[in-house]
Amino acid sequence: MPRSAPRRILLNCALDAGLAMLGLWLAVWLAAPGVGAPAWWWMMALPLAACGMLLAGWPLGLPRQYWRFSGLPDGLAVAAACLLAAVAFSSVLMLVGGWLPPHPGFVALHAMALLVALGGGRAATRLLAQRKAPQGGTDVLVAGAADAADLFIRAVGRERQAHYRVLGILTPRSRQAGRRIQGHAILGTIEEAHAVLERLRAQGGLPTLLVLAGAEVQGPALEALLDAADQHGIPVKRAPQPTLLGAANRSDEPPRVELRPVAIEELLDRAQLPLDREGMARLVQGRRVLITGAGGTIGGELARQVAALGPSSLTLLDHGEYVLYEIDLELRERHPELRRRAVLADVRDGLRIRRLMEEIRPELVFHAAALKHVPMVEADPLEGLLTNAQGTRIVADAARAVGCQAMVFISTDKAVNPTSVMGASKRLAEMYCQALDLDARRDGGMRCITVRFGNVLGSTGSVVPLFRRQLERGGPLTVTHPDMRRYFMTVREAVGLVLQAAVVGTGDTAAELAEGGIFVLDMGAPVKIVDLARRMIRLAGLRPDEDVEIRFTGLRPGEKLYEELFHGQEPPRATPWPGLLMATPRTGDATLVGRAMDEMAALAQGGNARLALAQLGRLVPEFDHRDGASIHADTNRQRPGG
Repeated sequence: MPRSAPRRILLNCALDAGLAMLGLWLAVWLAAPGVGAPAWWWMMALPLAACGMLLAGWPLGLPRQYWRFSGLPDGLAVAAACLLAAVAFSSVLMLVGGWLPPHPGFVALHAMALLVALGGGRAATRLLAQRKAPQGGTDVLVAGAADAADLFIRAVGRERQAHYRVLGILTPRSRQAGRRIQGHAILGTIEEAHAVLERLRAQGGLPTLLVLAGAEVQGPALEALLDAADQHGIPVKRAPQPTLLGAANRSDEPPRVELRPVAIEELLDRAQLPLDREGMARLVQGRRVLITGAGGTIGGELARQVAALGPSSLTLLDHGEYVLYEIDLELRERHPELRRRAVLADVRDGLRIRRLMEEIRPELVFHAAALKHVPMVEADPLEGLLTNAQGTRIVADAARAVGCQAMVFISTDKAVNPTSVMGASKRLAEMYCQALDLDARRDGGMRCITVRFGNVLGSTGSVVPLFRRQLERGGPLTVTHPDMRRYFMTVREAVGLVLQAAVVGTGDTAAELAEGGIFVLDMGAPVKIVDLARRMIRLAGLRPDEDVEIRFTGLRPGEKLYEELFHGQEPPRATPWPGLLMATPRTGDATLVGRAMDEMAALAQGGNARLALAQLGRLVPEFDHRDGASIHADTNRQRPGG
């Protein structure tokens, strides 16, 4: 306990004792205004009242209360202590035959007088502290639910030096408009932000900053709010988590309220789709699970969500030592009871993968291992072929050989009408997995479920971390082409839908899925990369093209302006599950495809890039391998979503 705490507790005890004596005098005067108690009685009664108050208040925490920050719980404790002290005082005098004022309601009067004295002292101290609170600071408009706004305002009010001055509040509900929180008016709803800001501008009271309190505002609603703030040149920041604000409100010396920038991921964090969590638990719980590429963005999130579903064992496989160590350490801390194993291995090593499969005999495999960076694979195409295509075949064949129930293969939108080796190699892996799945539907055996989606925000090598690094250096932000568009999804949402696809793909209960196919995640509308860059600059409190330059560098080898989720010959089909679509399968015989893949892998292992890529082109007829500098908008034969 800090040295000053005992002194403050003793001071509180002395104040409560003195106020208890004052309360007794007030109660006697109210109960018997014309009757004077003898002096000797006061000499006995005043110490008795003080002791009674201290004894009643100690277990209720009165000596430890911080008067300047007294609230409703403190007031209730004071009221209970006053009632106990009044009853105890009268009871002691009645037992010893001492004098009491001739009033039938003296106990109630005494309790109320004590409450006025002790409660009034605390209320006066709080009001005086608020009056002395520092004025000034940055003018802010708070947007969020009422309880989150209340926590933020309380935390700001406790600061010894004013950093923020609240001008008003925006809440999600229209029925709250016109009311007040901590004396601050609710000016309208979050959807009315533009109109509210226009009104404040006309009144000459435009805020300097808009603060998001709570996490209710996400996705499109957040984007609309940011647009309204942008039009008035107002930066937007997010308040700390409500739990942190609540802790600050309870502490004696609260830290400064530190605002943080709005993360770009929050703009695409759409409303949570209903997922079959029970089905996921049934699929994973009590089963042996293997995740390849477990150190990557998708593989790591798969490991987190699968671990929470209670598998009997979880094997994490990756070729990168440090990333594997990181995810293994994280799961050890989060789920110490889980049987877990971290394996350093390359999915291209057929003998190693077969021995591992025979050892652990997984019942469920999530195959996320891949080389995914388009320019890097263009520079070393044989590595992409061996990892993405042949590596997938090795994992699938080894899993099927040991009786695995299902393998989930993570594919990409770049596999549709591919112009890069990375996309074509993933398309070839799709073909092989679909061929295996058709065999399983016909003859039984391991189900092979393919899930296709676009870019994951914040993943390793993606554009968002690149833009963040460039912003930290002061720019410029580099964009390949003004018309470049991509599908984006948060990693949490993507992995949730991958697990949902696994549940659906292994269930075989829906007639709509009788012919199988590739599960495609509903990615929403594609996003222009240049718009993403401008938004990130604004979120950093800067102005695009003024404070930070946006520089166009030209398409890189293998890149397309527009990505697609469906090929023209695989028309999309709806499924009964929100967020999941299905592409009609395009594949051949698994044996023939596998034999052709072996020939391609032999050429790649021999270093014959020209013949290996020619074989890839024969296997994936739509592969249009052109230099990125010559690729224009006509690269795509079908626009996004078509």
